[in-house]
Amino acid sequence: MVFLRPHHPGIRPGHLGHGVKPGQDALEALLAGRHDDPFSLLGPHAGPKGTFARAMIPGAERAEAHDLAGNSLGWIARTDPRGLLEGFISGSPQPLKYHAQAKDSEWWVSDPYSFGPVLGPVDDLLMAQGTHVRLYDKMGAHLLVHEGVQGVHFAVWAPNAQRVSVVGDFNDWDGRRHQMRHRRDVGVWEIFIPDIVDHRAYKFEIIGAKGALLPLKSDPFAFEGELRPKTASLTTSSPAHQWGDAAHRAHWAQVDARRQPISRAFPPGSRASRSARRLRPATR
Repeated sequence: MVFLRPHHPGIRPGHLGHGVKPGQDALEALLAGRHDDPFSLLGPHAGPKGTFARAMIPGAERAEAHDLAGNSLGWIARTDPRGLLEGFISGSPQPLKYHAQAKDSEWWVSDPYSFGPVLGPVDDLLMAQGTHVRLYDKMGAHLLVHEGVQGVHFAVWAPNAQRVSVVGDFNDWDGRRHQMRHRRDVGVWEIFIPDIVDHRAYKFEIIGAKGALLPLKSDPFAFEGELRPKTASLTTSSPAHQWGDAAHRAHWAQVDARRQPISRAFPPGSRASRSARRLRPATR
């Protein structure tokens, strides 16, 4: 076991709770959409003075934090006009939803940075080995219930990226809104976004290894996409094939297949039909 001092360069400010305030450079990178570990800054974090919450809610002047049962946990206020809100709330770190307010407007928004990861260490191991046989169940966009909330889990493999975000019609295609969690051991980026339903358009916004913002990327694991000329991927449930052979299966369940004739039928005029006629014995 190795113990690191609080000022050690290997420790990020968010890993120590918010008794250590993150530097302005880190906040600027977050607000610019270029921070590689947004979960260390956003969401609720335990600290020596209680739970400190930080959220990105563009347009909001203040927001009341609630737990999933609807209980009020306190208020956070705008600290940066670009949409950053901060404040102490009651209770321990947990999934949150905010009742945001601005002048005469108010709306509800759930905090994706208050939820834990969906992928686990077994997924990391199998992906690293190249032996994960159900990647389509883990990568891409999946509608699911996570920590008691319905939403969509997004995951994409981009090992050389500096930052990856989900952008779509649910966040005004703004890459600062849903910056993803980096699973560094396998190069996968993921985030669970609550309250998204099916048939919402999305893409991935990626900052490459050299710091350049790349063109938006469609999801290679998407189950559905927009009709051309549009190119966005769509959130949807996993496809489930509807079989239509119930009567056929019921018939064969009631008979002895060993005593049933085996026949072959060829379309008239086909090569197989002509070959069958040539092989047929002549009749007198």
